[in-house]
Amino acid sequence: MELQPSVIFAIEIIGTIAFASSGAMVAVRKKLDLFGIIVLGVITAVGGGMLRDILIGNIPPNMFRNPVYVLAAFLTVLVLFMLFRFWPSLLGSRYMESYERIMNILDAIGLGAFTVIGIDTGVEAGYGNYHFLIIFLGVITGIGGGILRDIMAGETPYVLKKHIYACASIAGACLYAGLLEVSNSDSAMIVSALLVVAIRILASHFRWDLPTV
Repeated sequence: MELQPSVIFAIEIIGTIAFASSGAMVAVRKKLDLFGIIVLGVITAVGGGMLRDILIGNIPPNMFRNPVYVLAAFLTVLVLFMLFRFWPSLLGSRYMESYERIMNILDAIGLGAFTVIGIDTGVEAGYGNYHFLIIFLGVITGIGGGILRDIMAGETPYVLKKHIYACASIAGACLYAGLLEVSNSDSAMIVSALLVVAIRILASHFRWDLPTV
């Protein structure tokens, strides 16, 4: 099965919108101004890809050479800002539960997509034989933006304390790296991304957490 570039692009945009929304919501709850909301929303959406590109020397990072993802994140944040600015009652309404549920699904899709795209970027750059590196690139693409968001918001990064998030990305990245040895990249990408999405949704639904001391 071969993935069309338009399909991959659509999935990336879905993930970008979900990640930007999560960043914007953190900023809104922190009572940041418009600029702060935009910065947190955009950095959540494209920060992971920026870190990946810097690591492999892909300079300037793709977010600057192909700013369509930055634009998608910016528009998403702007729409949310306008909604909550003019209808602040929405923040405490019953609709927020449905919104959070939908965003959680889209976020899982984005995590899966960005994880495998991060690995694919590393492979395309000639690092396919460095398994640990490409796995790391996949994971940092998936969770890097969220880590930057939380650090900038003065919070302990979400991935270090809540549910199975980073672990879902790691599982998918490891599977993708292994499957690349025995199957074509498109099939490996689909299966691995689906694993990330499944683990993330199940972990959120059943509130799975890693053990603490």
